[in-house]
Amino acid sequence: MTVIHPTAIVDPNAELDSSVEIGAYSIIGPNVKIGARTRIGPHVVIDGHTTIGCDNQFYQFSSIGGAPQDKKYAGEPTRLEIGDRNLVREFCTFNLGTAQDTGITRIGNDNWLLAYVHIAHDCVVGSNTIFSNNASLAGHVHVGDWVIMSGFSAVHQFCQIGDHAFVGMNTSLTQDVPPFVLVSGNPAVAHGVNIEGLKRRGFTREQIGDIRNAYKQIYKSGLTLEEAKAALATAEAAASDSAPHLRMLREFLGSTTRGIVR
Repeated sequence: MTVIHPTAIVDPNAELDSSVEIGAYSIIGPNVKIGARTRIGPHVVIDGHTTIGCDNQFYQFSSIGGAPQDKKYAGEPTRLEIGDRNLVREFCTFNLGTAQDTGITRIGNDNWLLAYVHIAHDCVVGSNTIFSNNASLAGHVHVGDWVIMSGFSAVHQFCQIGDHAFVGMNTSLTQDVPPFVLVSGNPAVAHGVNIEGLKRRGFTREQIGDIRNAYKQIYKSGLTLEEAKAALATAEAAASDSAPHLRMLREFLGSTTRGIVR
């Protein structure tokens, strides 16, 4: 049966799997759904139209599914959706979406979201990411898979961060970060490819070499962004194992609306 501490307050309309655990003094709102084997620690507030998957763990003092910090929000029934196997440490704040976007804030699977992480309204976070302490996303930010956000990094609204990117400590991002790229500083500057991360994820030497060559086309060749995209298309056509990665990089450059950190 569901293990609910006697001091916790769980609305009778909340939908909890029978294996969910709720710690002391936590509060669960009426429109919350929580999947199997998820553990909610003490002093956690989960509210709003929030759906949480299986095998997640929430540490104490987090606020999940609160109203967006947006003056245009007028109480619309927007949502927060969290996947499976996420670790959420102390004092995290994840907000609902807004009607001005898709109305949903989404967090994927297998993420490590450490203390004081803030994920604002309408953000989309992929899977297998690491957000170190105090990493913060403003509204409408999209973060890909396998991204690492170092401590105290902050991202401006509407920015995108591509798969496998690495954002250094204390970095201030006001533009997009392409996949595979390592950035740091205030303002942010690109410092090469996230080679160590790619090695850990099983990328071959050939694949890493092709990605490094693509980085040089974008950052070291003096090409305009359009010229760099054309060069990437040529490299993609000639590549074998690396073609999907070069395609992802090229398509990201074609989707950016804020320009890239360069």
